[in-house]
Amino acid sequence: MSKRLFDVLMASLGLVVLGPLLLLIAVAVRLDSSGPVFFRQERVGRHGRLFRIHKFRTMRHEPAASGLQITVGADQRITRVGGFLRKSKLDELPQLIDVWLGDMSLVGPRPEVPRYVAVYPPAMRDKVLSVRPGITDLASITYRDEAAVLARAADPEQAYIDEVLPHKLRLAAQYVDQASLATDIALIVRTIWAIVRR
Repeated sequence: MSKRLFDVLMASLGLVVLGPLLLLIAVAVRLDSSGPVFFRQERVGRHGRLFRIHKFRTMRHEPAASGLQITVGADQRITRVGGFLRKSKLDELPQLIDVWLGDMSLVGPRPEVPRYVAVYPPAMRDKVLSVRPGITDLASITYRDEAAVLARAADPEQAYIDEVLPHKLRLAAQYVDQASLATDIALIVRTIWAIVRR
């Protein structure tokens, strides 16, 4: 079975089976704070193509606001429902839509915003962007507490660029070198186990 066929089948199944849960989360997001149900943000996909990622909104809706594109510590913008969704990773479920549309894969390097892709070393950029970005990957499991780690830095964004991002890129390159249906299934299982264990 090809990776794309596996993605389409699993994303379709997930959207159908998880439909009631997705609806309940959408209602909770709307009741908790004003604003849209989904958070959509421009990310860099395969071969550098831009797309807009789907997530459940976990922060207060402030259209005119601008600032860090990373979350640091106990960010005051995060809503009550949003805090739970982030900890449980349920905010990521709408990305099944992106998988179904072909912008993402179930497993692959997490898609970054253009601001951080701009600092990728050229060779690493070409390699990491040679595959579709994913909902989960090894870096997602390794850096589950990334916000807490960055909160301890004097300059969180610089710490992300200088320390966290290079390690994420190495893990992403490792995935590209070893990618197969078997490794995808193994990473999906590891991701589910990490969420349940937490």
